[in-house]
Amino acid sequence: MAPSIRIGVVAPGTRIEPELAARLKAFAADSFLDRAPEIVVHPQCFLSAGHFAGDDDARLKAFVEYANDPSLDAIWFARGGYGACRIAEAALAQLNGASRTKTYLGYSDNGAILGGLYARGYQNIAHGPIPVDMTRAGGEGAIKRALSWLIDRSPESLELSVIYEGKTAAFNIAVFQSMLGTSLEPDLSDHVLMLEDLGEYLYRLDRALFQITSSANVRSVKGIKLGRVSEVPENDKPFGADAEEIARYWCAKAGIAYLGRADIGHDVENKVVPFGALRR
Repeated sequence: MAPSIRIGVVAPGTRIEPELAARLKAFAADSFLDRAPEIVVHPQCFLSAGHFAGDDDARLKAFVEYANDPSLDAIWFARGGYGACRIAEAALAQLNGASRTKTYLGYSDNGAILGGLYARGYQNIAHGPIPVDMTRAGGEGAIKRALSWLIDRSPESLELSVIYEGKTAAFNIAVFQSMLGTSLEPDLSDHVLMLEDLGEYLYRLDRALFQITSSANVRSVKGIKLGRVSEVPENDKPFGADAEEIARYWCAKAGIAYLGRADIGHDVENKVVPFGALRR
């Protein structure tokens, strides 16, 4: 029986273990039966070059190869970490027409590529769970949510508010801050912008949201929603405000509507947020 879709997995940042790739394929086969996708994991995902899943050239070539492959229906980023911004602009310049027909799914560091694709008019971009989430307790739910979106565009996979928000986009705060003013920054006018983060001191979150909300592009959004900000390190003295209070503060100073919380984050409850208007 032919697979429902073929999903290519690449690692623009850090590596995964071969055992995770095997678990991923077995889980997809068991969970989706006659609709099971074929998951094609690029060997580059298992390379190691210091921090990265292979050097910049290897990671760039793997992404371009799979994005340009007309036999693949989707690109699923293996994990975050760091490294996507080092290859994003050069990789995006090498993409062909076949790359525009695919769905791209990831979050965290992969936001650099997702944003760059969206800035270039790609229409099937989404922030959502990635293969490495399977290594977390309860991660099978996140993987099933991602695959259900890639295979069926299942509404159950979505961050609920995207159904009625119009246009949306979602990013990790630190990654989005690093994209401002670059060619990877998409036009977000009239979007609901959802932001989440992991492992940042509150003063760094405050600094990042100062820069983000100072952007003319961001000031054109419909509003900002804050996802989960988790594993916040303890500072030597209390900052005096929590993550939501910080977000409210900077939204108010910038004249941006603060729209409440979003069900996204660096965790197994992370929901899918498509970029732009919802497509079924």
